[in-house]
Amino acid sequence: MAGIRTYIEETVYELTQKVSWPTWEELQKSSIIVLITSVIIALAVWVMDYVFGIWPGDWKGLLGFYYDFINPAEVVTPQ
Repeated sequence: MAGIRTYIEETVYELTQKVSWPTWEELQKSSIIVLITSVIIALAVWVMDYVFGIWPGDWKGLLGFYYDFINPAEVVTPQ
């Protein structure tokens, strides 16, 4: 048990005395950068999903047109 207690005491000491925590302003700036970057990446993924056809509905996307081009469906003519 002494080992666990020493570990916890050293951890608390290190977190309170040795770690340099960011200021409130630095934390806000970093959070805003992360938020903006996350939104940009989410929009980029959405655009790629839409363009490449991973989207419900009639839009096949570029991959759908490519698949139709290399493997056209058989055309059935009425008799």
